[in-house]
This record gives sequence, C-alpha cells and structure tokens, in this order.
Amino acid sequence: MSTISVVSILSSASRAEDDVVRKSANFHPTVWGDYFLNYTFDDVAIHACAEEVEKLKEEVRNILKEVHNEPSKQLNLIDALQRLSISYHFETEIEEAMKQMSDLELTLSLFHHNDIHNVALCFRLLRQQGYDVSSDVFNKFKDDKGEFKSTLIDDVKGMLSLYEAAHIRFHGEGVLEEALIFTTTNLSYMMNSSTSFSCYPLGRQIKHSLDQPFHKAIPRLEARRYYISLYESENEKLSDSVTRLAKLDFQLVQALHRQELSDLSRWWKDLDLVSKLPFVRDRLVECYFWATAAYFEPSDSLSRVFLAKLVIFITLVDDIFDVYATFEELKLFMGAFERWDASSVNELPEYMKVCFQAILDEFEKLEEVMDKEGCSYHVHYCKEAMKELVRAYFMEAKWYSEGHTPKLEEYLSNGSKSAGYCLSLIASFVGKGKMITKEAFEWMRGAPKPLRSSGLMTRLLNDVASHQIEQQRGDVASAVECYMKEYGASEQEACDEIKKMIEEAWKDVNEGCFMTRQSRVLPWPLPLRIVSLTRTPNLIYKYDEDTYSHSTTRLKENVTLLYNP
Repeated sequence: MSTISVVSILSSASRAEDDVVRKSANFHPTVWGDYFLNYTFDDVAIHACAEEVEKLKEEVRNILKEVHNEPSKQLNLIDALQRLSISYHFETEIEEAMKQMSDLELTLSLFHHNDIHNVALCFRLLRQQGYDVSSDVFNKFKDDKGEFKSTLIDDVKGMLSLYEAAHIRFHGEGVLEEALIFTTTNLSYMMNSSTSFSCYPLGRQIKHSLDQPFHKAIPRLEARRYYISLYESENEKLSDSVTRLAKLDFQLVQALHRQELSDLSRWWKDLDLVSKLPFVRDRLVECYFWATAAYFEPSDSLSRVFLAKLVIFITLVDDIFDVYATFEELKLFMGAFERWDASSVNELPEYMKVCFQAILDEFEKLEEVMDKEGCSYHVHYCKEAMKELVRAYFMEAKWYSEGHTPKLEEYLSNGSKSAGYCLSLIASFVGKGKMITKEAFEWMRGAPKPLRSSGLMTRLLNDVASHQIEQQRGDVASAVECYMKEYGASEQEACDEIKKMIEEAWKDVNEGCFMTRQSRVLPWPLPLRIVSLTRTPNLIYKYDEDTYSHSTTRLKENVTLLYNP
C-alpha cells in the first residue's frame, strides 16, 4: 500500500527549509546491488570465441549461397537466422534474397498451391524487409463461403506460419484479421485438447508463439530463452554451423554487454544519486535491459549506453514529478529544462539540483564526443526531445493539481509524448554518424504516426498495468479513468477497449515501418528501430503487470537470461 509521509527537504538557496507533505511510492530497492559492478574481461577466451565466430559466419554465408535457387530452404534458413538473432551478420545476403523474391506472385508460383507455410513465411519475411506485398495472397486459402478452408487445420506448421504473419497486418487487411482469429482459435484448441502435443517440438513452439508472437518479441531474449535450444533439438533440419554460431555469438555479445553494464554500474555508483534521491526507482540494470532489448548489436555500443543513461534520467525525472515534488517546485524544474543552462541549478530545491546537474553533465560529455565527429546536432535534438518530455510530464502534473480529468483524446495526445518514445528513438541514433541527417531528426521530432503510435502504445500498456497503484497513492487520471468517466464504462470495459487501441496502434507502427521503401527519411533498416523500441514495453507490461517498477520477478528472470553466462 502507498503511504503519505512528512519529510523535510532543503528548498532553494533563496528560501528557508520547509516541511512539505509528499507522496511516497515505496519503490523496492534494486534487486541487483553491485552484482554487475566488477567484471573480468577474459581477453584470451573472447579472442578465441571471436575467431571461431568469424569462421562460422563464412560457413553460414556458404550455406546461404547453396540454397540460393531453392526458395523454400532459403526462406526457412532466413527465418531461423532471425529467430536465433544472428541475421544481423547477413543483412546483405538476406537483402539480396528478399529482392530476388520480391515479385511475390512469381515466387509463390514455385510452391505447391496448398503450401500455406511457405506462402505465409514468404509474405512475412518480405513485409518485414519493407517490400510492398499484398495480403490478398491468402484469399486463395478460403472456400466458397469466404472462410479459411477447414483442411488448413491439419497443416499445423502452416497454421503457425499464418498466425505469425497475421501479426504484421496493416489497417484494412480483413483477411489477416480473419487469419489471426482462425489460427489462434484452432491452435489454442490443439494445445488444450491434447496435453501430450505440447511435449513435441512443434507443440512447444505453438505454445510459445501463442504466448509470445515473434513479431512482438525481443529477438535476443527469445534466442536465449527458446530458439537456440529448439534448433539444437532439431539439428537434422538446420546445419550445426548455424546453431554453433548462434551460441558463440550470444556469448561474445554477452561479454560486451556485461562490460558495458559493469561500466554503467561504476558510473551509477559514483553519481550516488540513490542516496540523494531515496524516493526514486533504482533501476540501472533494468534501464540497460531496456536499451539492449531495443538494439543489442556491438556496433551500437555508444548509442546503447547513452540510451541506458537516458532511461535512468527519465525514471528520476518521472518519479520527481509523480511521487515527490510540489506543483510549485515543478514549475521551477520545468523552467530549468526550458533554459538548459547551469545557472538554472541554483534556482532549484536541493534534491532537484543533483538530478538536473547530473543530466547537464552527461549531455555535455556526449556533446564533446559528438562535436569531434561533426555531429553535435545529434545532442541538440536529444535536448529538445527531453524538453518536450518534461512539458508532457508538467501537463499531467497540472491536471492533477487542478483535480482535472481530461477527455480521453486530450489525455492520449499528451500521453504519447509523456511515454518518452520520441526521445528514446532520437537517442538511439546518437553516435550513428552523419548517415542520420538533420532532416531525419526533424522527421522524428515531428512525431510521425508510427512513432506517435509507439509512444501511445507504451502509455496505454503502462496505464493498464499500473493505474490502480497510481490512483491509490494519488496521481493524475490514467487512460483507464479517463475512459471510464467519459463513456460511463466499468474498469474492465475500459481496459478491454484500451487493449483494442493497442492493437490498432500496432498496425500504425507496422504500416509506418514496413510499407514500401520509397520516400523514406531514415535509410533502411533504421526504421525497424521503431519496431524494436515498441517491443520492449510489450514485454515490460506483459500480463498487465508493471515489471519495471516491480522488478523482482519476471523482469529479473529476463535480465538473468541476457547477462548471466
């Protein structure tokens, strides 16, 4: 239960110390402590692992060449590389293969007319690669009544492929809406009607996919948790070189992640903000998980570490707004962000000073690095996005101080900004050099539909998971309360409607990221970063639980999977 406590804090230098009644969220302390602080990097072992990885990469490239003229084998191999989270090594080869198959009708003519597995797989791989493919290809699997043929039910593997393809649907694609219902219903029936079925590899995969569709999953986590062991158990269908590469690549990249996490732990310990801000969530490791889940590749080290730090700062600022500061103090806080200069620090209460100064210092360090690369504009856009986030937080604080419950549309317009996803996306491109132009940053700053919908999805997922606890401690009305008040709905009805909004938002993200490549501001495959950032909150708030604020169970297990050998 939340409690209200009376604490004494230092006000700004111009005011006397004052007793202020403040809220408290009673967040639990970090579950990791100094666990990742000390990490010994075994150079010899890492070097040997890296050498073998390079050899295996060449072997897999040769395998890709061998199946060049065998579409079915080619598609299934590419699918395996993606599920094993090693496809990033073969982007050129995969792009060449997809380009060759981009004439979907011609490619599908090579398959048997009832081959739903390869049709659905080809459709999904082409669409997620940004090619313009029509979902009309699935109409041939319908009967005279316009329903999916009952004979498809016997093709379990094909049903699973159709199920996975349906999650990359756009607005207006009724055939994929029907496909999702058809496959979910029948696959669920299979699992429920036979307990022994789930013991077989395909049964286990169906059970896993029903719980976690691959399109909405975090590939690196899925590879470790499920797919590496799955493909090892079916090694007669997949080369040993592929599964061996997946295991060693995971170990190699994990070593880098542990080193980054160790460095971040040292940085966080030296800042000592937890002792100065005891009311905030101490979630360093979880913030790094958020960044790693979005993009794990070694080449993104600078961006990943900066995003992790930024998510930490976002958490601190969010907690200051939601659970500690008075509205008058928040006016000062927002003013400091708007001016963004060191002189603003002196106008703040002591607890705000340490937070704001830490943010200023980190941005200044990053600016020095980016200036040397001729990319200081990267940091400029991060600052502007941070200001926009604080404005959104302030609007919510204003509503709360006035006892105002906004209309749902007004709340969602602000909520897509307060989710912080414009800032997260911009930060994810810091360090990518001049390939990310000012035009690209302007596009992101303008909150295009896929990015806006990604932020909206995050806000809605968060609200469904945490609105009860937040209302108990005293917080602005969430989307749930806004919907209930505006439409006279029950809490369950509101949550059900919000979940429908989340599915619609997924379609916006899919359309914005996977539609034809022409006229893109971001070079391919960078738009996929929006998808990656969208997947993370779907895991964090899965099963209507806020596992970020309450990180002692499922999120802890996921962190362990990614970073523990």
